[in-house]
Amino acid sequence: MATAYWDRPSDGEGEASPTSFWKAGHTPTLIAAFLYFDLAFMVWVLLGPLAPSIASALALTPAEKGLMVATPTLMGALLRVVNGLLVDRIGPKRSGAISQIIVIAGLFTAWMMGVNSFGGTLALGVILGFAGASFAIALPLASRWYPPEHQGKAMGLAGMGNSGTVLASLFAPGLAKLFGWNAVLGLACIPLSIVFVVYMVMAKDAPNAPPPKRLADYFHPLKTADAWWLMAFYAVTFGGFVGLAASLPIYFTDQFGLSPVTAGYCTAACVFAGSLVRPMGGALADRIGGVRALMIVYLVAALALSAVAYASTLAAALCFFVAAMLALGVGNGAVFQLVPQRFQEEIGVMTGLVGMAGGIGGFYLASSLGIAKQMTGSFAAGFLIFAALAVLAFLGIAMVRGRWRATWSSGARI
Repeated sequence: MATAYWDRPSDGEGEASPTSFWKAGHTPTLIAAFLYFDLAFMVWVLLGPLAPSIASALALTPAEKGLMVATPTLMGALLRVVNGLLVDRIGPKRSGAISQIIVIAGLFTAWMMGVNSFGGTLALGVILGFAGASFAIALPLASRWYPPEHQGKAMGLAGMGNSGTVLASLFAPGLAKLFGWNAVLGLACIPLSIVFVVYMVMAKDAPNAPPPKRLADYFHPLKTADAWWLMAFYAVTFGGFVGLAASLPIYFTDQFGLSPVTAGYCTAACVFAGSLVRPMGGALADRIGGVRALMIVYLVAALALSAVAYASTLAAALCFFVAAMLALGVGNGAVFQLVPQRFQEEIGVMTGLVGMAGGIGGFYLASSLGIAKQMTGSFAAGFLIFAALAVLAFLGIAMVRGRWRATWSSGARI
């Protein structure tokens, strides 16, 4: 049986003796959280890689394509608050089981009945939002097992489940070409069902869960400015990541005339970069502090997204997108190195609130790119506005860093 950090032996002065990351928590739960998050994110952005095929079949406009791929992002954002509440009320394992059943049942129904209209794609997007809301379950499931000095690594490894977006980009377009895009909805139920069984066997709720609170108490963090700052910072880092993950297949097909399969491969390369570095972002934040890491992140992201707006070749666009995704991926890990330092007692609801903000940022980016394309004939305006938001986030973190370092006392670097 794993020894959780609150059970570690004392050093004789009332402090728990430090221990290695792999001995500090519960590894099977960490693995289960990653797998659940990974497959949930795979289906959350599924409409993105399928968008070129769906748009062709249903004759969608650029704005409709943008709204279609943005709807799961928005619903995932809103449902993260609900899941954050459930985590604190009934525990993360049970909450995750409920969410997975809803997603599997919804995809199976969509496959059996077919999706034949723009309204149908929006309805499917609502169901896929439950997969995106897995964020507010998987991260607390893992986080509660680990001490402050290992939060960045634990949240980073669990959060690396956003690499599921790579799986969607790699395999969905090819499967759609072979079997039709509607069949992909049914095929997705197979790995989801396997992971559900693994999750139920391996995941375990940590014994240090806080007692249930009154409903109003869950929103107490919103009375503090720190909660709003963390939400704003994640709206840029995760919003940029998931917004690009959902929109890049459309961008590559419309901007450079790529086939859906080739566009999927290009998207997978960009998304893989952002997913791979998320745990590195958490580890970097553990070492140099989340504030310093975020300041670097926002500058790099702003420069890369500005450059994308003027990229005239596929090679240049790919290079700038990879740079942006690397920065945003590091930023995702860095934000969630900070959240448990400030809101350990409210980690469930704060994960939901911060995750909601990230999803709203993604909805904005994905939908604004489609609107920009339809109104101006170019995606450039959408990228430039989001780059400006990254600059504003840089200025925001510069404003609060002094106060945070002076008033937070978690014992980890800030």
